[in-house]
Amino acid sequence: MDSISKYEENQEYYEQLDKRTKEYKSYSEWKESRDSVPEGFGDSVEKITEATGIKAAVKFLAGEDCGCDERKEKLNKLFSYNNPECLTKDEYEYLSEFFSVQRSAISGLEKQQLLLIYNRVFRTNKRMTSCSACIKNIYDRLKEYFEAYQ
Repeated sequence: MDSISKYEENQEYYEQLDKRTKEYKSYSEWKESRDSVPEGFGDSVEKITEATGIKAAVKFLAGEDCGCDERKEKLNKLFSYNNPECLTKDEYEYLSEFFSVQRSAISGLEKQQLLLIYNRVFRTNKRMTSCSACIKNIYDRLKEYFEAYQ
């Protein structure tokens, strides 16, 4: 799998730390930088207009409801940076059967198949791991995508 940061592996631990500690501040900076990844072209345009002062000028001239947020959302939907690929017929059938069964564990072959589908659909290059949290993230994201796909 991609390298997982110590913060991702132990997020619950870091969330419970005293917010005045260096350790929590470091975690907070990591979380903020991770959350600032643009969702699509609209987010990129917003960052540019904020940095150049255009956004403030437009808000001053047109008021708070200048339509910027609606345009940003529309641009993000039209030009998303995270558009997943469509499932193939075989992948759809496999996931349909896989998610129809209640599970307490996933076999090694099932993990490999889920990882293959995940990597192709989300255009990633994650590798097999024994990290249960990593597998759960893959499972959850694929399940959410599959349910939206139906």
